[in-house]
Amino acid sequence: MPRTLRIAVLECDTPPENSNAKYGGYVGVFKTLLHSSVQELHKPNEVDPSSVLEISRFDVVTAQEYPDLENVDAVLLTGSKHNSFEDHPWILKLVEFTKRAVEHPRVKILGICFGHQILGRALGVEVGRNSAGWEIAVCDVDLTEKGRELFGVDTLKIQQMHRDIVFAYPDGVTPLGSSPRCEVQGMYKARKFITVQGHPEFKEDIVSEAVNLRAAAGVFDKEQAEDALARAAMPHDGLAIGVAFVKFLLE
Repeated sequence: MPRTLRIAVLECDTPPENSNAKYGGYVGVFKTLLHSSVQELHKPNEVDPSSVLEISRFDVVTAQEYPDLENVDAVLLTGSKHNSFEDHPWILKLVEFTKRAVEHPRVKILGICFGHQILGRALGVEVGRNSAGWEIAVCDVDLTEKGRELFGVDTLKIQQMHRDIVFAYPDGVTPLGSSPRCEVQGMYKARKFITVQGHPEFKEDIVSEAVNLRAAAGVFDKEQAEDALARAAMPHDGLAIGVAFVKFLLE
């Protein structure tokens, strides 16, 4: 019989206006990725995307609402424009909830970008600004042996949109990959969590909208923005990462 996977998406931000309207928030973006990943995995006896993926949304920024860990199989922490190292009350609450999720004997965690950093912070390592600056649009990540095993590729191509990083791997965590600008590109612990610093869920339109908005605000200079917009359209391994996520949740 197919299994029901109950996934709570903790929305740590709202996508840019056009993408938000198109996809229905980050929960919609992740629904698209996870449903496509299940179809790519093609294990209808284990999980059917049309009826067995039970994906719920929780606004942890404004409403500060959270799932009951006894009623979910996994929590997914999304990306965010906010800084994972700050001490805003909602961020501190998210860190504490993440600690409880890590300690739960059954619940698994998926962490993406800001969510990856929040998990690092919950596990006691430093997170903060990267002195090397931004990583934007499709970039290469050099994978470890475990990273190659999980994602099924030798070098991971993934959309990026960050200038904050996790500075070190927590004790007992398996490294998944690194890049010239960011040593900690992914973290793994069997049957507990898997994270990536990049955005497997991002498509070209989302990245392009974010780049254009930040260029207009003066965050990116003209050369930086043009380079990122050119790479935003490049092929990437978002679907392979999504498949790895689903396999992890089925373990």
